[in-house]
Amino acid sequence: MPTSATPAIERIARVLAGRQISLNGEGSDPHAASAVDAAWQDHVDDAYAILHTLREPDARMAQAGDVAVWRNMIGAILERRAD
Repeated sequence: MPTSATPAIERIARVLAGRQISLNGEGSDPHAASAVDAAWQDHVDDAYAILHTLREPDARMAQAGDVAVWRNMIGAILERRAD
């Protein structure tokens, strides 16, 4: 299974920053890459909040896969915050 070299929290935080900054989102910057690079860390708390909400899959998600695996994967990310 392919995996990302970039941690999930950073990827989520970058998406949140991009949505706020980029013209493709709600922002006005048509070339937002460097601004997102500078701002994504401001969205880390929001990224953790999103994952905390997703730690329990909904019914459709549970039908699609292994709930225990999902909880373990999300839990592994949330545990890093305590470190």
